[in-house]
Amino acid sequence: MSSTAKQQREAALDAVFSALSDATRRRILSELSAGPKLVGELAEPFAMSLPAVCKHLDVLERAGLLRREREGRVSRCFLETRPLETASAFIERQRAFWSETLDSLADYVEGPTARRSKVRNDD
Repeated sequence: MSSTAKQQREAALDAVFSALSDATRRRILSELSAGPKLVGELAEPFAMSLPAVCKHLDVLERAGLLRREREGRVSRCFLETRPLETASAFIERQRAFWSETLDSLADYVEGPTARRSKVRNDD
């Protein structure tokens, strides 16, 4: 994989995690998980102006987490799951690494006799 492609992948992942770091944007994504919604429908539950909600939608759109279709003056938003799947895969790789690393640390700290004793107690 080229250095440029890797940088683009990392930038896309950064954008997803940045978008997910805000509670309002996570709530918007939760609403979209039930199906497409009009911008006004998405804005309704929030105590903020429509332009403020639209700024959140812009962040989600730039991260690839939502797609907007415009029909005249009406915009309908759709959840895009591919970036979430990419983020989930990244988290899973990290979880597996840390789980393995912590297991190795426990083996080292506890020593071989403590580990054997634990296995016998689990039987």
